[in-house]
Amino acid sequence: MKRLLPFTLLFAAATAHAQDATLPNVAVPALDLQRYAGQWHEIAHVPMFFQRNCVANITATYTPRDDGRIGVRNACDDKQGKRMVSEGVARPVPGQPGQLEVRFAPDWLAWVPMVWADYWVVDLDPDYQWAVVGGPSRKYLWILSRTPTMARSKYDAIVARAAQRGYPVDELVLPLGTLD
Repeated sequence: MKRLLPFTLLFAAATAHAQDATLPNVAVPALDLQRYAGQWHEIAHVPMFFQRNCVANITATYTPRDDGRIGVRNACDDKQGKRMVSEGVARPVPGQPGQLEVRFAPDWLAWVPMVWADYWVVDLDPDYQWAVVGGPSRKYLWILSRTPTMARSKYDAIVARAAQRGYPVDELVLPLGTLD
């Protein structure tokens, strides 16, 4: 019996995590890129290396381009209050309306598959007032809003659905002043 205890505990933990993921981790079935375009404010994110210095006023601005791609401009304030900006481009995934691929590498590296990262809109307000971005790995997650702040009750509901999709919501970082 003592030998079975570690296995039983491991099985129970694995099963509990699998049961938490009650919603499929898929992109939304429809995404109107014209409505999605514009400025979004980050409400929360799972820590990523490239955001390590961002502490406030984090935004993502999406601009449709003539070639069918989307210009991406990420900006934030660092710990010293200096504005940091990163420019990139996103491209739609054919046949997958809620999926994009994004890159911040220079144009001359666009042919390299590894410079493109998955960008899935996994949850979206019908009026495009908030969005949740993740991917197949569940290693990153952003909660975005058209306004710089979000009501705690709305945030909690969004986080609960992200947890049901298997995202590590316990790791979410909230920049200064994002919740009402």
